[in-house]
Amino acid sequence: MSKKTLIILGIILLAVIYSVKTYNGMIQFEETVKEKWSQVENVYQRRLDLIPNLVNTVKGYASHEKETFLEVTEARAKAGGTLKMSDKMLNDPAMFQKFQQAQSSLSSALQRLMVVVEKYPDLKANQNFLALQDQLEGTENRIAVERKRFNEAARNYNIYIKKFPKVMFARMFGFEEKMYFESDKDAEEAPKVEF
Repeated sequence: MSKKTLIILGIILLAVIYSVKTYNGMIQFEETVKEKWSQVENVYQRRLDLIPNLVNTVKGYASHEKETFLEVTEARAKAGGTLKMSDKMLNDPAMFQKFQQAQSSLSSALQRLMVVVEKYPDLKANQNFLALQDQLEGTENRIAVERKRFNEAARNYNIYIKKFPKVMFARMFGFEEKMYFESDKDAEEAPKVEF
């Protein structure tokens, strides 16, 4: 073999090695995003599981607050219906936005439920309610943490696939940018609490 042929084969070999390494890197980052997403789903499911117990406990004390209970139940059903989404949702801005809106509606309904609770001092002293409230508060904190971790993984993935020359491989193999969780549009204003 001539020296020229060896150089060409060497360049081809380096290009193949770089391509494989880049592709495998994209897979690794994408799988990290999926893993973080499953953790987000896990904590949202925990919240969905706690809500019926919380609502039933409050109902025992405040049976005339039916509108609030109905609102929480409807928001839970809507959020539960959007929870079991596929990985496709991570690449579809409209589906991702729908998921975020459903979860935001549920959070808002839960805040209104907590306002109802403030009206009933006996309920606030009930040990079952206090335990459920603590679990719900812990779950809300977990949601915030897991959403942050998901956003970090999505950011790392997005940066990786957007850098040159990896962006060419990303386009070639169909790797798409992942969406981020964003704050609610109304998050800038403090909620109004009226007794």
